Formats: sequence, structure tokens, C-alpha cells
Amino acid sequence: MVVRVYACKLTLTHRRENMASLGDRVFDAGLSTLDTEANKITVTSQESTTFAEGNATHALGNSTSLSFGAPADRSGGGREVTAAAITDGSITASGTATHYAVLDTTNSRLLATGALTASQSVTSGNTFNLASFAIGIPDPS
Repeated sequence: MVVRVYACKLTLTHRRENMASLGDRVFDAGLSTLDTEANKITVTSQESTTFAEGNATHALGNSTSLSFGAPADRSGGGREVTAAAITDGSITASGTATHYAVLDTTNSRLLATGALTASQSVTSGNTFNLASFAIGIPDPS
């Protein structure tokens, strides 16, 4: 077996690409998924990265009365949807709730996650409420 080693000189050049601009319709199509497919919200013990984590592994409680409004302009640029307040959440496991997960249980999809305003110790059998909150896509900077 013969192994040949060749010396090479690598020259890198920086090529600047222009960032494409997306219209509101593109942002709205993504955000509308929350309104049309999201059917469950859970409070979780940490941020979930998969449907299984948001639905079971990290879940401490849930509500299926989830409702999002239509996409609208976001403060600072971009688009957002606002979730209606949750007033009927059920705690199903004890722990410290730090995040939420928005789920599409029909298709087993994790749609969005975020940190709660403040962490909260919860006890199985209790209820929870969440204030209205927004999920948005900022304009490119």
C-alpha cells in the first residue's frame, strides 16, 4: 500500500451574503401553526426539547384550553401571536415549574417552549393559572 501525502495551501475568502427579507405572510404562516395545531400546554420542570419531554418527562401539569390569537405586529419588529390566559390548569406531579411547552398532541409535536415569568413549586392535585403571553418571530437584524 502506498500512501501519498500532498501539501496543500488553503485560501479562504470571505463572501458577504445579503440577508433576504421575509414578508409578514411568511412569519404569519409559521405562527398560525400555533393557532391551528396547538391543543395542549404543559408546565414543566425544565425546558423541553422534544415532544416526549414536554408531554411527559418534564411535565408537571397541563391544560387543553389553549387558544392563540391571529398574528400581529411585534413590538420592536416582526410578528407574534398571543395566547389567552390559562385558568384551568391541572397539576399532575409535584416539583418546581420553570417552563411551559406548547404541544400538538395529534401529531406528537413540540411547537414552542419558554421560561415562566417566575419558577413555582407545585403539588400534584392542585391547579395552575398562566397569564396571557406572546410568542413571536423578530425581524432580521
